[in-house]
Amino acid sequence: MLRNKIIVAAISAFFALNTAQVIAAEMLTKLGKGEGQVDIVAWPGYIERGETDASFDWVTKFENSTGCKVNVKTANTSDEMVALMNEGGFDLVTASGDASLRLVAGKRVQPVNVNLVPSWNTVDKRLQNAPWHTVDGVHYGVPYMWGPNVLMYDTRAFKKAPDSWSVVFEETMLDDGKSNMGRVQAYDGPIHVADAANYLMYHRKDLGIKNPYELSEDQYKAALDLLRQQRKLVSRYWHDAFIQMDDFKNEGVVASGSWPFQVNLLQADKHPVASTIPMEGATGWADTTMMHVDASHPNCAYLWMEHTLSSNLQSDLSVWFGANPSVPAACTDGRGMQNAAGCSANGLDDFEKIRFWTTPVSKCKTQGSCVPYYRWVSDYIGVIGGR
Repeated sequence: MLRNKIIVAAISAFFALNTAQVIAAEMLTKLGKGEGQVDIVAWPGYIERGETDASFDWVTKFENSTGCKVNVKTANTSDEMVALMNEGGFDLVTASGDASLRLVAGKRVQPVNVNLVPSWNTVDKRLQNAPWHTVDGVHYGVPYMWGPNVLMYDTRAFKKAPDSWSVVFEETMLDDGKSNMGRVQAYDGPIHVADAANYLMYHRKDLGIKNPYELSEDQYKAALDLLRQQRKLVSRYWHDAFIQMDDFKNEGVVASGSWPFQVNLLQADKHPVASTIPMEGATGWADTTMMHVDASHPNCAYLWMEHTLSSNLQSDLSVWFGANPSVPAACTDGRGMQNAAGCSANGLDDFEKIRFWTTPVSKCKTQGSCVPYYRWVSDYIGVIGGR
């Protein structure tokens, strides 16, 4: 039932993105007293209160200082986030680029008055006006965290880091003498089509792909064909980070696209994994904290958005998730756990190399017409189902 709701939400949001005129709603001009709570939809690992590891807690002090209790609903895919925001009942969402513009066009989020966020000027200049949260000069959120989708691999199956995504797209004999068939995973979300397109950009120059989110019919067909080939190798399409970690530990999975979050936790648990960005490059995500158009607790929401830009929170989150802070000072000012070397290792200098998630639309920049997102949704379900 939930998956059906997600599919409907994704298709509805696509039509909104392609047909609706985005009109800025009235934004707050001053803050009032906190309402006592703030309800947030977030990616796993994004909002920690020390329950997983006591060293990582950026909720408790906020609650004590503001009186705003933080309630978190985790979501494992962007489509799930869109569905939850469409249903309502939440104040904020940490949305990736393949959800954020759908939320704007669907009028599910409201403009953010950055003058009410005192730390706005500390945000990375590359993110302040990013197109996945800024429409016609209006900001619809506050940047939170960004990073690549890495290739996670079991170091017992690979003597050295794999240099190509081919190990998850094509049958390959691995260094442990076994095939990769049945030992790899793929992401359970339509945006994974872009990973296939990104691979083809490097290996099929004849297709002329310039942007993995802007695909002609022929380019799109080639990507789907590659995904159908991958289907024969995949043991599970993952969307739950913790289930993926368990599969690496107990189910013999040795390679998959993943997030630095899983890599860090598995390494902390002494499981033999590492990660890399292969020669084809990688897709990635730049997430934005956005406010629901009907937020019940807007004052607490603004207080939370300001809190998320504190360099100590950004620093600790960067270490915890293995990603990059939206506030560059978090890498160097020593207020948190992160340092310049750690940020560099997380890919801080690779911003221009990452092809960030965005929502595919029919009117695209690189060619006259592209395959829109609702097709990605329905066709990827077919791929997973073996069609």
